[in-house]
Order: sequence, then structure tokens, then C-alpha cells
Amino acid sequence: MATETEMAVAEPVKGSLAPVCRFCGSELRRTFVNLGMSPLCESYVPAERLNAMEAFYPLHVYVCESCFLVQLQEYVSAEDIFSEYAYFSSYSDSWLAHAKRYTDLMVERLEIGAQSMVIELASNDGYLLQYFVEKGVPVLGVEPAANVAEVAEQKGVPTLVKFFGREAARAMAAQGTMADLLLGNNVLAQVPDLNDFVAGMKLVLKPRGVITMEFPHLMRLMEENQFDTIYHEHFSYFSFLTAEKIFAAHGLTLFDVEEIPTHGGSLRIYGRHAEDHSRPVSERVQELRAREENAGFQRPETYSRFASQVEETKRALLEFLIQARRAGKHIAGYGAPGKGNTLLNYCGIRTDFLDYTVDRSPYKQGKFLPGTHIPIFHPDRIRETKPDFVLILPWNLKDEIIQQLAFIREWGGKFVVPIPRVEVCP
Repeated sequence: MATETEMAVAEPVKGSLAPVCRFCGSELRRTFVNLGMSPLCESYVPAERLNAMEAFYPLHVYVCESCFLVQLQEYVSAEDIFSEYAYFSSYSDSWLAHAKRYTDLMVERLEIGAQSMVIELASNDGYLLQYFVEKGVPVLGVEPAANVAEVAEQKGVPTLVKFFGREAARAMAAQGTMADLLLGNNVLAQVPDLNDFVAGMKLVLKPRGVITMEFPHLMRLMEENQFDTIYHEHFSYFSFLTAEKIFAAHGLTLFDVEEIPTHGGSLRIYGRHAEDHSRPVSERVQELRAREENAGFQRPETYSRFASQVEETKRALLEFLIQARRAGKHIAGYGAPGKGNTLLNYCGIRTDFLDYTVDRSPYKQGKFLPGTHIPIFHPDRIRETKPDFVLILPWNLKDEIIQQLAFIREWGGKFVVPIPRVEVCP
């Protein structure tokens, strides 16, 4: 007989040609936004592959009219995307500062110490767990990308190279590896099988353990026009209401939530076993739940307005670039993030508009952006070439970047921020 948890998750509709919701199995018939065809956002092109064929996939986003999960179909397996990964978290100073603040908060709030176990899912290069290690807290990272896991090990962060789900969770629990704090920053959106992933969290969480997950908030994505955060490795986009349904379906209660500024506006949710009543549901949960309900996040028509504002942003950015180029101005990019690749490919921006971009990651330098084939250089290139404008592609880090590149004002250079609307900053 099926358990209550298993019954809460519907099976996909059999025989249907329409895509189906990865959580509840309903047919997906309502478009959220269609960004056309785009390559995988982290598939940076080496020079010797510039003339080779490049795979493009649809960036057609749907909203489920049953559970209101906004989602992409899975065109490429998670193994193909994440087994070797180009993103290293430690190259952002502000992200490291965020990780350190989180560590201090959890140690104080949850009384995490030497007797605790902290497990991070998608632990990347140890950017966060290193701060728990410094405090003498036992940790384990679970990271599918062997190349970034190796860097974490060098930092003293024990890392299991594996995709997380029920199978991995059962193996960890069988070995006695259970979490007092189970965390995942910007991983929930990158999971193609949500039910397998969340069910696995239930299995490795100690009876009084706490889960924290951080992910971009769909409400902010829509309000701030953050369409460039849509790319193939982000399979899902969450409101709090939908996240709450998903966790509840697997016996987990979200008892608290924080709205945080990372990635243009994210949620940090706190979860516990449904049967653990030691942590009551907070007023913040009730307030956010009510705010999303009042904003219409349980009504299909609420999601229909997004596409038109995306199209207007594309037109505004292209108008700026065309005028600047006609005036003889030179434009360079800063950063080679996934969001930048979505923006550039959707808008059709190549080297006819953007001379080059720069990035602090040696892994990306000397390569070319996927699809657009814009070359990636070391940041020193900006001082050498003195562009008139620097287009900030990781706009969520604009304050950090503007501070780092303040020297462009020496020759009258200016910054351009594309999201939520095109803005020129002196």
C-alpha cells in the first residue's frame, strides 16, 4: 500500500504528447516565457572547437496550472551538465562573505558545534563548508562535479563525488552519516528529479535536524524582470507556496523563511521533519504565504504578463548597443556567468556589439562564450584596451564589480547594467 507521502506526488499522464510537471505529473500547457534556442550556459568553447557544431536547446519555460511550479523540460541530463562544471563559487568575494555570514548565523541559531554534522548538497569547491571546518565542525560535501570537488578536498573539505537522491541518501544513512544541518545553496533549482532529491533529504536528516535551502525567489524574478536567470541547468523556479507543497509531499515542514538579497532576491527556507514539533511555524512563513496568495501566485493568469516585459528589455538593450556602436564607442563585458549567456543569446549579441568579456576564473579565460563566441580574457584586458562602456553580465554583483573597476573612470568609462532595465552608471 502506498504511503501518504508517496500518494501526494501524482504520476505523469500516460500517453500524452505534452510535457509534464516534474513534481505533480500534470500536463504543461501554459507558457511562462519562450527565450528561443540557446546552448548550455556553462559550455564554454575552446579555441580549437570554434568551427565545430554546437548544440542548442529550447529555453521554453512552462508553468504548471496544478501546482504552479515554473519549469523547463529536461533536454540534457544532469550528468551531462554537472559532471564537469565551469562554475567555481570561490571567485566571488561577495559570495564568500555571504557564506561566512551564513555559517556564523547557523552556529549561533542552531547551536552547531564539534558534536554536530553539517552536510552540504552541491558543495562546489568548498566555498561554504570551509568556514564550518575553521570552527571545528565535522562536515561532508556532496558534489557531482569531480573537478570542483577536488578543489574542495584541497581546502580540507571531505567531499563525496555523487549526485544526491534517495539512493545516495540511503547509502549515507546506512553508514551513519546523518545531518544536524543539511543545506543546499542554489541547488534546488538545478535538480531534474525534485521528488527523488527532496525524498533523499528526508532520509539523511536527523530526527531533530534542520534543512536550509536557498534559491532565487520567483516573485522577485518576475518583479525585477530577471529572465536571464533562466537557463538549462535551472530546471525549476519556485514561489514559496510551491516549495512548501513539494517539501510537505515528502514529510518535511517549512517552519521559517528569510528573504535575502543574493542573486537578485532569494529565499532561505528552513525545514524539519513533519513529526518534529519542537520548531513551530513562524510568522514569517505565514506572512510570505499570504503575500504570494494575494499577488496571485495560485492563479494561472498571473504568470502570463512576464513574456511581454522580457521582450521590451531585449529591445531596450539592443537600442542602446546600436546607438553606442554607431557613435563609435567600444563595449566590453565583465563576467562570463550563466545568466550572461542567456541574455546574450536571447538578444543576439555577439562581437558585432561586444568586443570581448573578462572573468576572474582561469577555467574560463582563453575560451569563448557558448553560442555567441565572444572571447573571454583576464580582467587586466579592460585596463589595456580602455573600453567606453563595460556591460556587467553578473548584475547581481554590480556593486562589487563597480568597486573593482572604478579605475575605468580615469578615461571616462561607464558601466551598463542590463537588468531589471538598461541603466548606464557613471
